[in-house]
Amino acid sequence: MKKKLLFTFFLLISCLAFSQEKSIYKVSAVPNPFTNSTKIIFNAVNSSPTTFTVKNVLGKTVYSKKINTVKGKNSVPFYKGDLSKGIYIYSLQNKKQITSKRFVIQ
Repeated sequence: MKKKLLFTFFLLISCLAFSQEKSIYKVSAVPNPFTNSTKIIFNAVNSSPTTFTVKNVLGKTVYSKKINTVKGKNSVPFYKGDLSKGIYIYSLQNKKQITSKRFVIQ
């Protein structure tokens, strides 16, 4: 009986945690992979200050920019600059969440 109650409680808590509305969603880099530049496209539930960060596969931050998102569709251009070919992790962070994905520089 205790196991059933604990399982039910755990399931309820898990459902509540995963049902929270995301503040940033539909994140993608277009084009991906790219050679010189890409555009990070995403939707935001509301306007908020957001940090766009790019890290290499070792976790070192190679680019960071503060942006102000607007409610609805947003885009952030990214130019590779002097970054070498490889896989990079980009993330968008506001007060409510962090969303991370990867892109490839060819």
